[in-house]
Formats: sequence, structure tokens, C-alpha cells
Amino acid sequence: MAPVIEKPGSAPSIALLLAAHGERRPDAGNTGAFQLARALVSRSLVAEVAIGFISGTPGIREALETLTASRILVYPLFASSGYFTRDRLVQLLDQARGDGRSIDVLPPLGLDPGLPDLLCDQAVRCARDHGFAPEDCTFVLLAHGSKRNPASRQATEQVAREIETRAACRKVVVAFLEEQPSLEEAAASIRGPAIVLGLFSGEGLHGAKDAPKLVARLGRRDIVFAGIMGSGPGIEDLVARAVVAVLQDSGAVQVAGPPNQSTLAAAPVCWAVSVD
Repeated sequence: MAPVIEKPGSAPSIALLLAAHGERRPDAGNTGAFQLARALVSRSLVAEVAIGFISGTPGIREALETLTASRILVYPLFASSGYFTRDRLVQLLDQARGDGRSIDVLPPLGLDPGLPDLLCDQAVRCARDHGFAPEDCTFVLLAHGSKRNPASRQATEQVAREIETRAACRKVVVAFLEEQPSLEEAAASIRGPAIVLGLFSGEGLHGAKDAPKLVARLGRRDIVFAGIMGSGPGIEDLVARAVVAVLQDSGAVQVAGPPNQSTLAAAPVCWAVSVD
């Protein structure tokens, strides 16, 4: 599938590249990422919007080559600033250098300050849909984790702390695919209903298969899967807000229309990537 490329014309010298992990399975369409890209196209924030995958088609280089803008904002659809965001993505961007364009990498989705509210709302809706009172539920944040890099755990624990301050549920706990506690270990200590949220940005192997399979394997009707963060309502608002904030901070564009709190929050700090 080709990158999503559109030219709304709001900021003609600036493009947005959504960078995701992706999935190479024959039946993997990475549809969620493409839907997000199209949603952002409709907002006409920049001249071009593309999507590129570290593992999948189109790749990061291919997506970059389709963009003509002189400045590119890269938004990582990742849960933390771990290996894929700070190392592999930057490496791929550096390999695609050659035309002297400016490339700025924004903080990843998992570190967006608005994410805890969205996840909390997603879990509350799921609880009510299943007949549970949210205040009686434990919210479980299920992330990938890594034994070599603490970034995933740290980001997950930070989101858990933020959700706890909302006082929307009984308790918030974390679980990981590659670290302890596992979902099974976390569930063993949970009494009463629980809502499991997958901190995955796309429908890759972990988000589409591993997470719901692990929840089903628990064999508990009072523990349900609420989906992944990448497909939750409002994700496009977080990305748009981050992009608008950077554009306004640099004076690249003036956003027309009445202020929108979901898109005009404070600008995140960008990571500059040399492409000379």
C-alpha cells in the first residue's frame, strides 16, 4: 500500500510523517495508521501527510521520498522513547538524508500529556459497556516492556500514576509482555472486575493478537479487553495538537477558527535530527 499523501495547502513548506512500527504479516493492512493519517489530512494543518513503517510497507525512506516539503515533522506512533523511537527511527531518518531538508522528531504518542485522559475515558466506557461500575474496576495497562531498556516500563508507570489521579477507578496496575509482572501475575492479585488497556499504537502482532489472547487466557469474565491506545477515540486530536503547537511556536502557520483546547495545548519539545 502506498503512503498516504495529500496536499491541503495550509503550510506549503511543511509535511507531517507519521512513523509507526507496522507489521509485515501478509494479512496486516496497518489500517489504523492509515486511518489516522487520513483524519489528519482532513484538518489541513500541513501541505503533506505521509505514513511510514519501521516494519511494513511503505518504509520510512519510501515515505520520506514521497514528500516534497522543505521541513518535515515526524510524529512517532510509539508508546515510549525507547529503542524504536530514539535509536531505530533516528537511524532510518539519517539513512534517508541527502537533500538537506529539516527534520524534527516530536515526542512519541505514549509521552503525550493528554494520553492519560484518553485512556481513562476509554477504560471507563469499556467498563460501562460491560455493566461494571468504573469505580469498582481495576485498570490494567498492558505494555510491551523490555529487559534491556527501561523506557517502556517508565512510560507505562508514569501513565498509570496520571490515571490514578483521575480517581475514576479502584486501582491502576501495570503488566508487560516481556517483563514482570505478566498479565497473568497482575491478574492474580486483582479482586473484582478489571479493564485491560493495551499500550500499543497499532494492530501489529502484540496489539491485534497477543493482548486479547492473553486476556482471554485468564478465563475470567470480569476481566475484559478495552482495545489498544492507537485505536482509541481522540488520538488524532493529540497528534494534531502537537503538530499545531510546533507550527505556532515556529510561526509557520496561523490556525484559523476558534481555539480548540484539544489542539492548541503547549508545544512539546522536538528532537532535532541531522539530515545534512
